[in-house]
Amino acid sequence: MKSKMKLVLGIVLMSALFIGANPIYGQKTNKEIEKEIKSKPSKTAKKQAKAYKKEGYYTSPGLTMEKLIDNLMYKQLETNEDGAPKYMFAEAVSVGETQIAAQLQAQEAAKLNLAGQIQTEVAALIEQNIANAQLNTEEATSVTEIAAASKNLIAQSIGQVEPVLTLYKNIDKNIEVRITIAYDKNVIKEQAKETIRKSLKEKTDLLQDKLDTLMDF
Repeated sequence: MKSKMKLVLGIVLMSALFIGANPIYGQKTNKEIEKEIKSKPSKTAKKQAKAYKKEGYYTSPGLTMEKLIDNLMYKQLETNEDGAPKYMFAEAVSVGETQIAAQLQAQEAAKLNLAGQIQTEVAALIEQNIANAQLNTEEATSVTEIAAASKNLIAQSIGQVEPVLTLYKNIDKNIEVRITIAYDKNVIKEQAKETIRKSLKEKTDLLQDKLDTLMDF
């Protein structure tokens, strides 16, 4: 009887740990989680999962690959209050001797990819405001160069990101990790603006009103 009770307790604890650690479940009720697990994946997700599996990819225990792909697809369709896509996505692949090493490398590469996307967008918006800020040629050149070189700094500001989809593949004695991450677009845009604003303050002599005009978007 005691052994049975221990077994039940163990299963409950493992389930709680899995749900708490899984970003998909972190903020959902038990009913929502149960519905998520029981719902059938879409045909598109099944087709994509089949293609990945054919290439030798697999996922860690938990939701099936089909459901993880479904969750990614739903996230790609989410919009903010303005009707624009809510999230930005980035993917990266890394190979390492251990799963942890490869996963960390892939995650950092994905963050850099994400930072590059938002850096390009924010730099273009700053470029549009250069004329309105009435910068001279030297100031305009400095602003353009600093904005263009901000990718690494933006990546550092992103911090920890939970992958939406993580796939693994064994390659000889190594392991390949393919990661897809998602990040709220409005949040990362503000982080990028703040990062570039800080760099401009430190590396130029721009007056505050010119700086405000540049970052007014």
